Amino acid sequence: MIHLASIETRSPRSDAARNREQLLAVATRVLASAHTEPSMRAIAKEAGVGIATLYRNFPTRESLVEAVYRDQVIRLTNGAAELLAHETPDVALRRWMDLFGDWIAAKSGMIATLLSMVESGDTTHARTREQLLEAISTILDAGVKAGVLRPDISAEDLSAGLIGIFTVAHQAGPSVNANKLLDILLDGLRPRTGS
Repeated sequence: MIHLASIETRSPRSDAARNREQLLAVATRVLASAHTEPSMRAIAKEAGVGIATLYRNFPTRESLVEAVYRDQVIRLTNGAAELLAHETPDVALRRWMDLFGDWIAAKSGMIATLLSMVESGDTTHARTREQLLEAISTILDAGVKAGVLRPDISAEDLSAGLIGIFTVAHQAGPSVNANKLLDILLDGLRPRTGS
């Protein structure tokens, strides 16, 4: 007789875990480059797997979108501490801005599903916002302590600035250079000379 508890506690086979991670990486890339939500079949094709393999790992579009979304949020929240461990706070912040841009880009190909999930309560936007603001605060606090970032900038200020830059850059297309705008934003976050 097979006990359910022993089945539930087993970790997935390493190849199954690798396949899932590969699908997640491909789905993130496809969703980030799409202007409209791609089909599950298109994601499976890009990953080089059959549609059944995709559905075995992610039974619904919502489960795939949630996995991509949560993976990106984890990368952002963990990324703050990881970057600070290896970089000065101002450099860490600039690199974190790039991670934030990747997160925004990944949302473009799944926005309709995400909005539907938020409306139905399947995902909590408030908790994600809280996690992101904590990550920003971690970097800002380190920068203030090191004397390389201004003390009068809040996580909410920076979040609004980043969202503004990436929204404008996305809508304007190649005529707006998001990297240049991020560099200008970072310059504005540095302490004023003589202050």
